Amino acid sequence: MNMRLKRLIMAALVATGLCTSVAVAGEVDTLVLDGSTTVGPIAKAFAEYYMAKHPGVNVTVNESGSGNGAKSLINSGCSIANMSRFMKDNEFAAAVEKGVMPVAHVVAMDGLPFLVHPSNPVKGLTVQQVRAIFSGAISNWKEVGGPDREIVVVSRDTNSGTYETFHGLVMTHDVDGEKVKEKIKDGAEYVGSNGGIRARVQSTPAAIGYAGLGFVDKTVKALEVNGVYPSGQTVTSGLYPVSRPLFMFTNGYPKLGSHIHAFVTLHLSEQGQEIVEDIGFVPVTHY
Repeated sequence: MNMRLKRLIMAALVATGLCTSVAVAGEVDTLVLDGSTTVGPIAKAFAEYYMAKHPGVNVTVNESGSGNGAKSLINSGCSIANMSRFMKDNEFAAAVEKGVMPVAHVVAMDGLPFLVHPSNPVKGLTVQQVRAIFSGAISNWKEVGGPDREIVVVSRDTNSGTYETFHGLVMTHDVDGEKVKEKIKDGAEYVGSNGGIRARVQSTPAAIGYAGLGFVDKTVKALEVNGVYPSGQTVTSGLYPVSRPLFMFTNGYPKLGSHIHAFVTLHLSEQGQEIVEDIGFVPVTHY
């Protein structure tokens, strides 16, 4: 955790008098969040801040993927479903059938950078080149200005909202006015988390993978796409072509004054914006 986030949490401790307050027995509230590994860092940072501000509340965050987050909300297994994509029609139908009414809360914006090893000399690709690499039409880095080395394609698992976003924004394209969905090449590797993508790219000079904006650091190299580097500014402006909102879903609009309501609207506060920025994502508000 860096110093700015620590200061936010300490401010919450001081504001609530945590050092002297004691939760009343039997009044501990619990919030359970499940779903996206992309939204996970936001949810965990929010949870730490919120529990510091509300010492009687316990917040747990599980990262099982967006699809499993939706299932958990539908089956009353969680209070809040974290999702890096919007709910699908069949998920809404399954929810309504069980008396659950999903409501979406956009908590941040995110770009989907394409990551390579820092030693890779390639600076950027077009969307068409990325699609060709992941479909197998381009198989060697020398075809896009890199070294004579076979490309190692690394994708998120198919239950991931990040995978769904990638498929919708990159692998799906128009051909003669019709939508065509390209398949990821046989032999591609599938990884269960954004952190796993980054780790694979870190250790593999010929690899390319994709992850959330918050997973870009000095150990990997993010490529320009269509000449635009993925950053908070280019995502906010809409210039970066592979961008998306990040969601927290609740069962109905939460009751005003409830812990669920306070948690899913934390991103609208100055403190929430700072937390979102602090961990590398793009806030939806600007103070």
